[in-house]
Parts: sequence; C-alpha cells; structure tokens
Amino acid sequence: MNHITIRVKPGSRTKGFLKLDNKVFPCALGRGGISSQKREGDGATPLLNCRPLWGFYRPDKGPKPESRLPFIALSPRMGWCDEIGHARYNQLVDLPFSESHEIMWRNDCLYDIGVVLDYNITARTQGAGSAIFFHIARDGFTPTEGCVAVTHKAMRQLLRHITPDTHFRVMT
Repeated sequence: MNHITIRVKPGSRTKGFLKLDNKVFPCALGRGGISSQKREGDGATPLLNCRPLWGFYRPDKGPKPESRLPFIALSPRMGWCDEIGHARYNQLVDLPFSESHEIMWRNDCLYDIGVVLDYNITARTQGAGSAIFFHIARDGFTPTEGCVAVTHKAMRQLLRHITPDTHFRVMT
C-alpha cells in the first residue's frame, strides 16, 4: 500500500506539493484553500484521507492511462450531480440532467484524465461537497474548485503507481 501526501505550499493557499515515495510534484488546490469543514460550493479542498475509486479519461485526447485502477472512457453525455438533496448527489449522471450538475466532457484539459476520490461518496452526506477529483491542472496551477490537480505528465507517471489501496492524504 502506498500513500500520496498533499500539503499546501508555504505562502500559498491554492498551490501545494504532492508526494509519492521520494518524488514530489507541484499541484493546484481549491480556491478556498484546505478546509476541515468542506461544504458544497465553497471551493475548498477537503482535509482528507481516502482511497481512489476509479478513473476517467477523454478517449479523443489520448489512450487509456496505464493504471491498476479501473478506468472509464468519458462521453459528451456524462455529468456529475452537485444538487444538494437530490438522490444522485455526488454521482455520475447521464445528460441531459435537469438538476444542477457539472459537465464531465469539458472544453479545457482538466478532465482529460482524472480519478474519483472516495470523498463523500461511499459514506455520502448531502452538502458536504461533491466531485472531489484528482485531475489535470491548468497552466500555472491556478486554483481548482476543491480538487487536487497536477500536470498531464505527472498524472500519467503517478497513475502507474496508484492502486485501489493507495491513500490520498490532504494535510495542512
């Protein structure tokens, strides 16, 4: 079992460092910094210790990543429900979807490859935050909406070592 530790970069609320074994990678964090009181829409990356559930990728942007995690190919008909109170809150949904949701087939590179973390999924609490992913960062590591993001190159490198037993730990 391996651990991925994510810590905030000194002097920044929205940038951090991700460490696996002796390798360290820069990463983007949520616009709200790191929070132990994560709430839907606050933009914070939750203080967490969880495992990855599965991954996703855009098949039109590259091959399926090498990983021991299960991966699905995204399609333009996929979304993620973020509607507090809905039975499908914090789950993948088919589009069109009438309630509040995030579109998984994005025009930018953020969801070209991503991993769904088991934050508020297996044990779900309405309003405690949804769509907490490990995904591709924007240029300059600008803030996420609460996820952890790395470069495309780092993602592919890290996925070779991530298993269903890997622990992601976001710490202050």
